[in-house]
Amino acid sequence: MAGLLAAGACASPPLPEPARPGEATVLRVVDGDTVEVLIGEHREPVRLIGVDTPEVAHPPDPADCFGPEASAFVQSLLPPGTRVLLSRDEEARDPYDRLLAYLVRAADDLDVNHALLEHGYAEVLSIAPNTTHAVDFAQAEADARAAGRGLWRAC
Repeated sequence: MAGLLAAGACASPPLPEPARPGEATVLRVVDGDTVEVLIGEHREPVRLIGVDTPEVAHPPDPADCFGPEASAFVQSLLPPGTRVLLSRDEEARDPYDRLLAYLVRAADDLDVNHALLEHGYAEVLSIAPNTTHAVDFAQAEADARAAGRGLWRAC
């Protein structure tokens, strides 16, 4: 697992140190493809690699079709306090200084990025050079489309 970069101060009480390299604790879900985690004593916004979920409302702009559902799905997978494993690809950060990562729920090894595609809450967003799982992600999206799951049925 590649090393992680951390920035910012943490205002909440410290949680136990990660047990494994790349381990973090979910603080909150920002939207369907962005979460905030605690790494050590640092808050980090994390943008999930390879997926793009519909947007939630950003007034005055309304939510995109299936944006609230995608966000709720991630919240159901990653309630605050959930331990996750982060792994990077080639580029560590996006232009908004968010950490770019593949996210795996530590308790059961659920691949969150893949689950979003598999259940129809996201479409593939493949941006080189972070394309390690692009082929697998494309297949998961194609399967969800073909089955009419999630946004592929609703939007």
